Amino acid sequence: MNTQTRLIKLLSAFLLFATPGLVLASAASGDQHLDLTNHWVGFVSIGIFVLAYLLVMSEEFTHLRKSKPVILGAGLIWGIIGWYYANHGLPHAAEQAVRHNLLEYAELMLFLLVAMTYINAMEERRVFDALRAWLVRSGFGFRSLFWITGILAFFISPVADNLTTALLMCAVVLAVGGDNSRFVTLACVNIVVGANAGGAFSPFGDITTLMVWQKGIVEFWTFFALFVPSAVNFLVPAAIMHFAVPNVKPEASGEKVETKRGAKRIIFLFLATIGTAVSFHNFLHLPPVIGMLTGLGYLQLFGFYLKKTIYKDIQGTDDVEHDAVMGSPVAFDVFSPVAKAEWDTLFFFYGVVLCVGGLGFLGYLGMASEMMYSGWGATNANIAVGLLSAIVDNIPVMFAVLTMNPEMSIGQWLLVTLTAGVGGSLLSVGSAAGVALMGQARGKYTFFGHLKWTPAIAAGYIASIYVHMWINEAYFTGV
Repeated sequence: MNTQTRLIKLLSAFLLFATPGLVLASAASGDQHLDLTNHWVGFVSIGIFVLAYLLVMSEEFTHLRKSKPVILGAGLIWGIIGWYYANHGLPHAAEQAVRHNLLEYAELMLFLLVAMTYINAMEERRVFDALRAWLVRSGFGFRSLFWITGILAFFISPVADNLTTALLMCAVVLAVGGDNSRFVTLACVNIVVGANAGGAFSPFGDITTLMVWQKGIVEFWTFFALFVPSAVNFLVPAAIMHFAVPNVKPEASGEKVETKRGAKRIIFLFLATIGTAVSFHNFLHLPPVIGMLTGLGYLQLFGFYLKKTIYKDIQGTDDVEHDAVMGSPVAFDVFSPVAKAEWDTLFFFYGVVLCVGGLGFLGYLGMASEMMYSGWGATNANIAVGLLSAIVDNIPVMFAVLTMNPEMSIGQWLLVTLTAGVGGSLLSVGSAAGVALMGQARGKYTFFGHLKWTPAIAAGYIASIYVHMWINEAYFTGV
């Protein structure tokens, strides 16, 4: 093996886990597939993607939204591929491949859009504000709040996304912790670990688990086999950090927040939407996104009901509150939560899927597959997935594994789901929750403050892997 080939293999292995989808497009285009891994087209495409991803990773310093470079990179990569194939008598091969990538992205994007809309609707109805206010005025001590916020993060993130959950719990910590930087740092580390661990055992808890479920690789209820390993991942570092939390009881606040009309019913509709998505997938064998979009219809009709009955929102209010409510033409507009969705994240996901879909179409997937899963073995490769997700976003990591689709047992698929979900907790920059909290608790929760407790988090990471391989041993038999 010459040096050039070895270098390409190493780089393709990095791209496999640092990008969301070295999509094997030869299936979509039959035999019309050219191996361009040693061609200038492949090298230029890799250069474009690496440059785009470097800009993504430097977002905190450049303030350039992460979706912009990857969207441009996607267009350039596929433009080069399309031009080369068209000049070699294969004008439709690239088109078929990119349509395949676009369909996969559209299903996931619409699913996430509905979930984000419901979360934003609950936020608009002040559900999360009411929970935060209750925790602040309850008068818990620092150690009690350390555990309460961590446990709530663990159990809320399987339904809401880990970013929203972490921001909510961090708001409580900042309101109670005040100037006690030590408590804020420890509580934020605990929240990040809890939110990431909680999302790992639910199909709705993280985009990575959602992708595995939508692919049909792991059944809905099978994910809950990861509950105990996920709990271990959270409890081990929390137990270690507990003794470092100041044993202080701050003064309780008198803040009280009332939810808006319809808040509880929107929560119920969200649960009904999840039930619809699961039923459509399990019993009707339809894509889960169809059930989620049906659930969006529930919210739209309920929003229409709130609009027609707006007078109930202003009965019994004083003049100031009356004027404030009447200043808005409707009580609830379903398209307002839609507009507030994380569009930068959704378009970022599009850009990376298409970028690396192109790299996979060029032929790098086969090289990465041979090196990682054939050379290292499934267990080692899946553990490495988690370690890399501490540096690179876990969405590209998991999408790469899914599109490569190595031959593994359900136990191994659960293992990679677990490691990709919780591996981001090892560093503050390893997950969206950690990055967001560094901004929210600026100066108190920092990269190095988190890094100090990385050994404790790593102990939980290792323990969760051993627990999974022990209690879920039956899932590792057979492929």
